[in-house]
Amino acid sequence: MNVYDSELVGSLLNKSGYYATKNIKSADVIFLNTCAIREKAEETVYNKLDSLQSLKKNNPSLLLGVLGCMAQNLKNEILESKPFVDVVLGPDSYRKIPEIINNRNNSMDHYVDTKLSKFEVYDDILPSRKNGINAWISIMRGCDKFCSFCIVPFTRGRERSRSIDSIKFEVIKAVQQGFVEITLLGQNVNSYRTLNGNFTNLLEEIAQIDGIKRIRYTSPHPQDIDEDLVRIMNKYNNICNHIHLPLQSGSDRILKRMNRTYTKQEFLSLVEMIRHIIPDCTLSTDIIVGFPGETEDEFEETLEVMNKVSFNLAYMFKYSSRPGTKASEYSDQIPEVIKQKRLEMLINIQREITIIENQKHIGKTIDVLVEKESKRSIKKWTGRSEGNMCVIFDKIGTNIKDIVKVKVKSAHGVTMFGEPVKLLERKKNEAA
Repeated sequence: MNVYDSELVGSLLNKSGYYATKNIKSADVIFLNTCAIREKAEETVYNKLDSLQSLKKNNPSLLLGVLGCMAQNLKNEILESKPFVDVVLGPDSYRKIPEIINNRNNSMDHYVDTKLSKFEVYDDILPSRKNGINAWISIMRGCDKFCSFCIVPFTRGRERSRSIDSIKFEVIKAVQQGFVEITLLGQNVNSYRTLNGNFTNLLEEIAQIDGIKRIRYTSPHPQDIDEDLVRIMNKYNNICNHIHLPLQSGSDRILKRMNRTYTKQEFLSLVEMIRHIIPDCTLSTDIIVGFPGETEDEFEETLEVMNKVSFNLAYMFKYSSRPGTKASEYSDQIPEVIKQKRLEMLINIQREITIIENQKHIGKTIDVLVEKESKRSIKKWTGRSEGNMCVIFDKIGTNIKDIVKVKVKSAHGVTMFGEPVKLLERKKNEAA
């Protein structure tokens, strides 16, 4: 989402007569687009601001700004501790940028706008994208779920959805620019709702646009995934058979404390439904360990669910307290040393599961979208399978953006290695 928002800001800067520079010392404007979902993200921004202070000192006319969720959440702290910051804009205030640019020569001291909007979706601004494979496309903004650990509803406001027509227009433009993969974005992407249809309807409309080789979406909420959505995924070949399904915890008590609105059994039933309709669907997930009050037995429940589901990939985190959230007020916070121990155990278990799941592909032929040259060898490509797994294979006769049939030969860690089927056929003919 931050990448997409940065592309929106880039578009507004372009319209104001600015262009990107790789030399930060030559910049007239520097905006940091920020995230506030974990404490470490905020620390990174503060450290970056400290490193930019000398640039501001040497060039007082430099316009330095902080944008996004951290600006929304911590504007007072930023203004107090970093007085050299000129601009603080929340995620619903990017339209102010041209006005700020035009007034930069006036005596304006600081410009702050962190008002949240019930309507802003930026549906009339096309992002300024660099050439690439995948185009991120935001279809909605905000969140109504109010998980007790999450700051997003307070930094990005309530849910509101773009029109289907505006999204289709942006998708068509992205295809015309050479993008072959589309990833639909939302805080809860499948909570998308308009008078003309829901997320399932939108996904089917996008799937019928010519030129799209692959469609992905992230991140859905388990509560809003239903059979209709999964059947539409199975119906269209260009919708990837991959679902990111955030579990967060395997304990019903902790899930209730998190306000996740589903039980462990409901989650497992959802997994069963998905795999019944799309047997080869890969599943990734998010897990938080050390949530306030989590006992050893409850952590073990999470491990049991991990082993039962066998996620192909997992994003795993220690609980990070966010001031202003309900979870930050709990008195039974878990010591850091215990959170770290649980995280390490979780990572090790998931690493083993990922290896096992990847090894199941050995000997099979899978479709891989070529993305870039491998860091391992200039003679090899790196790409991703439909299931979003990394695959490395020989370049022979293929190009970036091609979808190549690759026979998997081995799997190590999160990466699979194979040979293009055409190369194997050539070797077979030569041997004959």
